Amino acid sequence: MISEWFQRVGSSIPRGFSRYFVLELLKEKTYTGKEIIDYAVEQSNGIWKPSPGLIYPLLGRLLDENLIQETKDGRYQLTKEGEETAKDVDKMNDIIKNQLEVLFRLGNVGRFVALDILEKISSMGSILSSNITNMTDEETQKYKEFLQSELNKMNEKKVVKKIKIE
Repeated sequence: MISEWFQRVGSSIPRGFSRYFVLELLKEKTYTGKEIIDYAVEQSNGIWKPSPGLIYPLLGRLLDENLIQETKDGRYQLTKEGEETAKDVDKMNDIIKNQLEVLFRLGNVGRFVALDILEKISSMGSILSSNITNMTDEETQKYKEFLQSELNKMNEKKVVKKIKIE
């Protein structure tokens, strides 16, 4: 059981990463599927080589979810909904980055906790992202409010802990 956990945590790319990688990449300019693969290989210095069997079905799901659209020349670009999703990811990234910085300062135990948190967030994000297209606007709004309230609680706890430390 522990070895399975190490395989999941020890992989180079966490589950669900590909989806956010593609959305982030398409914020800048349009890409073909092959260019997305080539860019991933280049940026990771060959450590991550996403296969066409990963990227093209993912692009299909993003098209179905109306997060991206295909141009006449076979390139992909973000839709308005895709841009909003990418902005939400940026906000979450900033919050998580700040929290992880604190955990990494705590040494190996902090790193262990941080990796576990990242895996859970990635899994939860993948599940929610795949279901969000089936949610009504009201359900989506309630979900956003819930997430924001949870983030606010986390930030309040962080401030309280910082005050206690000082």
